[in-house]
Amino acid sequence: MDYHGRTVVITGGTGGLGTAVVDALLAAGATCHIPYVVEAEAQSSRHRGNPAVTLHPHVDLTDEAAIDRFYAQVPDLWASIHLVGGFAFGDIKTAGKAVLAAQLDLNVVTCYLSCRAAIAAMATRPDGGRIVNVAARPALEWRSGAHMVAYAASKAAVAALTAALAEEVVKDRILVNAVAPSILDTPANRKSMPQANFAAWPKVEEVARTILFLASPDNKVTRGAIVPVYGQM
Repeated sequence: MDYHGRTVVITGGTGGLGTAVVDALLAAGATCHIPYVVEAEAQSSRHRGNPAVTLHPHVDLTDEAAIDRFYAQVPDLWASIHLVGGFAFGDIKTAGKAVLAAQLDLNVVTCYLSCRAAIAAMATRPDGGRIVNVAARPALEWRSGAHMVAYAASKAAVAALTAALAEEVVKDRILVNAVAPSILDTPANRKSMPQANFAAWPKVEEVARTILFLASPDNKVTRGAIVPVYGQM
């Protein structure tokens, strides 16, 4: 996959999956723009100082005006990959409105607003563009969302958003897809589930390769897909 001359936005690009995606994009020749809020993550990013990477501080992805300003300064956008999100575990009896609202903000609002701004930025491209979102296994297998209902509902919304938007913007040659991971093999997940079988979890580098294809010019026909990336789980 050749990304030379291609500009890509990666929200959540300083996180575990985001770092793997940026690694893969840089290896393919892309120019990367990464918005962030948490300064510590940007300071520790191994991509800091890379001439092909621009880190954009203090971009609140739940703020429509802030997102619009950010995307307006990204030149010649080809692809936008939306990895920002959050997880909440807990039965519905202990997870009230505040938990649901936070999950909707982190997972749905950030994705929706980023898609909207990306489409506006891609509007002048004669060859369209690519958008990749991140759903989750409970977005496809609802019963697997027991004990994390707010999270499952928000990721199901991301899946529906992806499929509906793909149909809406295909006329503009913009292809929209999503991946749906199970449990990603990250240090944070290993720490929270120390007794789990880590070998069965999908590796972030493996998921990154799927994302790269969906966001690449090599993908000419796939749209509206919610691609399971479950590993061996």
